Amino acid sequence: MSKITYLDNAATTKPLQEVVDTIKEIQENNYGNPSSLHAMGINADNLLSNARKLIADSIGANENQIIFTSGGTESNNLAIKGSALGKKGKIITTKIEHPSILNVFKSLNNNQEVVYLDVNEQGFVDLNQLKKEVDENTLIVSIIHANNEIGTVQLIDDISEIIKQNNPKTLFHIDACQSFTKTDLTIEGIDLMSINSHKIHGPKGVGALFVKDKKLLTQIQQGGHQEFDKRPGTENIPAIVGFAKAVEIAMNEKDKNIQFMKNLQKYFIDKVLNEIPNTKLNGPKDRLCNNINITFSFIEGEALLMMLNEKNICVSTGSACSSKVLEASHVILALGKKHEDAHGTIRFSLSKFTTKKELDYTIKQLKEAVKILRKISHLS
Repeated sequence: MSKITYLDNAATTKPLQEVVDTIKEIQENNYGNPSSLHAMGINADNLLSNARKLIADSIGANENQIIFTSGGTESNNLAIKGSALGKKGKIITTKIEHPSILNVFKSLNNNQEVVYLDVNEQGFVDLNQLKKEVDENTLIVSIIHANNEIGTVQLIDDISEIIKQNNPKTLFHIDACQSFTKTDLTIEGIDLMSINSHKIHGPKGVGALFVKDKKLLTQIQQGGHQEFDKRPGTENIPAIVGFAKAVEIAMNEKDKNIQFMKNLQKYFIDKVLNEIPNTKLNGPKDRLCNNINITFSFIEGEALLMMLNEKNICVSTGSACSSKVLEASHVILALGKKHEDAHGTIRFSLSKFTTKKELDYTIKQLKEAVKILRKISHLS
């Protein structure tokens, strides 16, 4: 097979070799259960503690505020259900959340009043609506920090200030799976934060939830006493230590990697918009460093994706968790775009491994594919 041009890093990333080596070494030589009291168990527990501290330090948290999970989806479920399940009140989110937030809110809407905040044409939350909605009955506000489809980075400080002014007891949760290590992210003003591993060149199947005050979080699974009695089950030590290794490397390279991706991002956006007619950038100009979301008018995005795939170029038509369902992107529609715009949209997402040569190759193939599809399209 020819070399793959991988531009779907918002869906998942290539694991670093250092991470793979770390996981392999632990699988082979440090396979003890951290709850066991013998030497192998104690060693595993030390590895767990070190990983917890490293990840906590990366966001300015205390190590006892980090709960390990199986990934961003479980972290989001634990944050929202653990804050709202069985309680009466209002829960607030936005219309552009990841499915792991929206579907949790749908599951709770028989017991709570659910509010979905509007966003403007760039994907920013309507702060005036937020001011009106947060009241003494609001249990939790959950907002994605950097949108997985359009790269909008929300004004977290402003949102937090509004929430705490209206009701200091309201919990503020952010889904930071896309923005973690790609922005200057801290826990200031945040009560709960979801992060994961496989978006930062770590292993799949592991993530974490920052919890400012664990007393306010109810356990939603039953089992043993692991993870401070909040998430039972034997900890996945190889994956957790691999996650920590990925975080360590990402934080050491953060500023360099952000600037590198921003430079490639600008290059790609400028060339596509200038060289391919009837194209539109979705989301703000100043966006998450690895995100590019473009609508190609008069064509179907799925057809364009498949033509690029034939050229060994990997891209996405939206959230990877929804991409097998041929529905218009709820995110693009929430921006006020038409259904045909949503169906003609492609997401390109970069990483530190992306090269300018790969982008030039992609642009060349894009031009050819768009030209062919527009010739045969019934939309043009």
